[in-house]
Order: sequence, then C-alpha cells, then structure tokens
Amino acid sequence: MNGPSRRLPRGSSRSAPAAGRGGFATVAMASLFALLLLIVGAAVGFLAFVDSLPQRPVNATTRTDAIVVLTGGSERVTTGLHLLEQGLAKHLFISGVPPGITREELLRRINLADFSLRHRIALGHAAGNTAGNARETAAWMRRQRYRSLRLVTSQYHMPRSRAIFAWAMPDVEIVPHPVFSEAVRQDDWWSWPGTTKLFLIEYAKYVAAFVYVWLVPSPAAA
Repeated sequence: MNGPSRRLPRGSSRSAPAAGRGGFATVAMASLFALLLLIVGAAVGFLAFVDSLPQRPVNATTRTDAIVVLTGGSERVTTGLHLLEQGLAKHLFISGVPPGITREELLRRINLADFSLRHRIALGHAAGNTAGNARETAAWMRRQRYRSLRLVTSQYHMPRSRAIFAWAMPDVEIVPHPVFSEAVRQDDWWSWPGTTKLFLIEYAKYVAAFVYVWLVPSPAAA
C-alpha cells in the first residue's frame, strides 16, 4: 500500500536547485568577464607606458637652479656631473647616496677623483626609494631657495620619478633628463626577457606611485 503523498510547501518549487546553479553560473561568468577586462586594461596600460618612455632628452639646454641625480647606476651620476660642467645649473644634488659615502669617495668610485667642481656637489643620504628621493630633494631645494631642477634618472624610471617629484614639489619646475643604458633594450624590448621584466616591474611601481600620491598628502602642504 502506498503511503500518503507529500505535498510541496506552497511557494516552493522543484526547480530551485537548478535556479541556484544558474545564478552561480551567472556570477562566475560576470567575474570571469571582469577579470578579462582587468587583464586587457593592464596590458593596454603597460603598452602605453612603454610607448611613452623617452627616447632621448627633449630639453638638453635649458638652465635650471639645480641638477638632481637619483642614484641607481653610475651613468646617472656621470651624466649629472657632465651637465654641471656644461654650466646648466648652480649645484648638483645626488639623492639616495648610501650612508657613509662621502663626496670624495663617490667621485673616486666613478674615476673622477679630480673633478674640479666638487664644491658645487651636495649629497643626500636619507632616501631609500623614489618617494624618499622626492622628499629629500624637496627639503634641500627649500634650503637653497631653488625653484627649478633638471631631473636625471634612467628613462624607464622617469615617468614614476616625475609624478612623485611633482607631488612633492608642485611649485618647482622639473626638466626631465633621461639616461640610457646599453643594458636596457628599449627599441625591441619584447625580445629581451631582462628588459621586459624590468619594464613590467617599473609599470607596476608606476601605477602604485599614482595611488601613493593620491592617498598621501604632499609634504609641500605641511
């Protein structure tokens, strides 16, 4: 004998599990689509970043109050010294020098111990990153009462450096002077894994720099 049939509660449906699975699939598809958009956006941004990297110094003759070199390669320092010799600024400020390294020791390390304009070189030892470079330079510029600088750093580092320096010194004129190393293959970067990795890392730091300057108040406002 068959038992009494069970009736479904009013408002319930046997299709509820199927509807739940359909909702999950919709959410999964939407998440996948959002992820694809994020990947495409990042790729486009990266390609635009690489395309925007300078190919040469655009303005190599304008005189500024100071030349500022960010440490990270001997080519940067020697370029700054040559610009100082050309009379393009009153002083050269080298930011991010390791503690304990004197001006004379630095010049010896790059085989320029007899550099005649050493008295016009100042060193900054407090910076450990690009934001630190900007803060250190801003403090030195205020002490000197300078209003313009020529910024010397590697070409791949220039976009991030300019953004952070403009944040730290909004009233100072910044003239970019990119430095080019033979080890960085900018023209056909995609065929050189080392350069590709360098550009990818720098692009990530560049994006992070924009978040940083958006969230952190400028020291100039203090």
